[in-house]
Amino acid sequence: MLDSSIPAILRERASLQPNDTAFTFLNYDQEWEGVEETLTWAQLQQQVVSLAAEIRTHAQIGDRVAILAPQNMSYILGFLASFEANVIAVPLSPPSADSHDERVAAVMRDAQPTVLLTTSDTAAVVARYATSQDGNPAPVVLEVDALDLSVRRRSTSRRETPPDTAYLQYTSGSTRTPAGVMVSQRNLFANFEQQVAALLIEYGKVPPPGTTSVSWLPFYHDMGLILGICAPILGGWHSVVMSPIAFLQRPARWIQQMATRGRALTAAPNFALDLAAARTTDDDLTGLDMSNVLAIICGAERVQPVSVKRFTQRFGKFGFPGRVIRPSFGLAEATLFVATDDPAVPPVVATFDTEKLTAGTARRSTTGTSLISYGVPQSPALRIVDPDTRQESPAGRIGEIWVRGDNVCAGYWNKAEETEHTFGGVIAGSSDAAAEQKWLRTGDLGFIDDDELFIMGRIKDMLIVRGRNHYPDDIEATVSAVSNGRVAAISVEDGTTEQLVAIIEMKERATPEETQERLRSVKSEVISAISQAHGINAADLVFVGRGSIPITTSGKIRRQASAELYREGRFARLDS
Repeated sequence: MLDSSIPAILRERASLQPNDTAFTFLNYDQEWEGVEETLTWAQLQQQVVSLAAEIRTHAQIGDRVAILAPQNMSYILGFLASFEANVIAVPLSPPSADSHDERVAAVMRDAQPTVLLTTSDTAAVVARYATSQDGNPAPVVLEVDALDLSVRRRSTSRRETPPDTAYLQYTSGSTRTPAGVMVSQRNLFANFEQQVAALLIEYGKVPPPGTTSVSWLPFYHDMGLILGICAPILGGWHSVVMSPIAFLQRPARWIQQMATRGRALTAAPNFALDLAAARTTDDDLTGLDMSNVLAIICGAERVQPVSVKRFTQRFGKFGFPGRVIRPSFGLAEATLFVATDDPAVPPVVATFDTEKLTAGTARRSTTGTSLISYGVPQSPALRIVDPDTRQESPAGRIGEIWVRGDNVCAGYWNKAEETEHTFGGVIAGSSDAAAEQKWLRTGDLGFIDDDELFIMGRIKDMLIVRGRNHYPDDIEATVSAVSNGRVAAISVEDGTTEQLVAIIEMKERATPEETQERLRSVKSEVISAISQAHGINAADLVFVGRGSIPITTSGKIRRQASAELYREGRFARLDS
């Protein structure tokens, strides 16, 4: 399969299973219970070829085509038509109508697309970003839903040599300016095979009959793009998608689709487990059975044992098998997937001595910091490396996670220096032939214990308080266990020292008096919990409303942005 392509696979699906449903979009904007919009494989192929022909009237092979459409069928068609047209797709979120979207503007400057694909509802806003870059003509704005895609066109992609880069996956920008990861067809196919081998090992590494992707994740994020669009085509299964807003409005929609779509294969960040468990009622699941869920790939942010426990306990009485929650590690630079746990047993939780962890060493203990296992890494290859010396770390020693395999991408678009730093890692002081190859430096900290991978967090997010290292994920988990909401642990300078500050999202009560009473209670519990679990005191606890903490497109907490908001006094404090 590695030498094939998305257009070739799509042609094959349309030929062998023309009347099978390929994609179902659940439109909750029209009706609260949702309206299904479907495309069969034959319909999908026809419309993709037709749209590709329209794209090629404005773009040449290798030009960039940005997709800035809402999450619907138009987005799916736009992304796949870019493959068919042999241009480089740039999946993005539609810009906000209320303010200037600097992320979209930055990508426009970097990618310099020739065509912008959108819909009639968002065309006016998207047109603001269709400006000339470096003297080149302004990109053409095409409204996908306004085009007549029923006209049959002949596919020309097979007679052309496609560009080496299939699409640019722009990073979320949680720690820096967005950079476009150059993803090739080979990267995509290799990573798909790695995922299937790891996720479906108990089914002979092939999807069982009835496999259906269920996703609300945004298409402009790597996990949402591959789960919702690419994997169903490569695997030949049905994809059911909804918008992220539809999920946030009513998380039960996601749970209901898992229960009604047969062998559901889905994914979500850690926060979604908590949200769904808290806001799905028994009435939402009356008569439904979750026993056939194939897998919930849980990634994007560090998976918290308490979140897995809450979710499993909440939906266990509806038949949900806890072992199908699959803590997974990955990143856009590796296309998506890197490692996941064993499907035969529920997620494994181990407890490590907190003091040892802050000193960079993992030692199991009966009390301390509980971490979830990401399994025994198989493919791609993975090493733990000291980021300073670039020497491989022994088992039990925390270091940077390095990855190597056919799924690792070529680098960043137009960023040679960043590419060399991130994709050109060489392990020092090793006679191992594989160590002499170039490795992807993920920027994530972790360690291997008993052959299993454990994740600590991002290097750039590490907190150094009173000369000791602390991992914000650990502190956030401690506080969240008390507050039951999103938390951002940051450090701020106080003269010559760094101090811990926790930004804590809280649900406001019916009256101001009740809110303040609740805050006083939570504050006391949080102070005690941080002191006991981590041996430090917080310089400030900032209580804010739900949705106040900035996050990335994948749901990760933007800690550096949170620190900036705190320094500037821009958080609307509930406790002021």
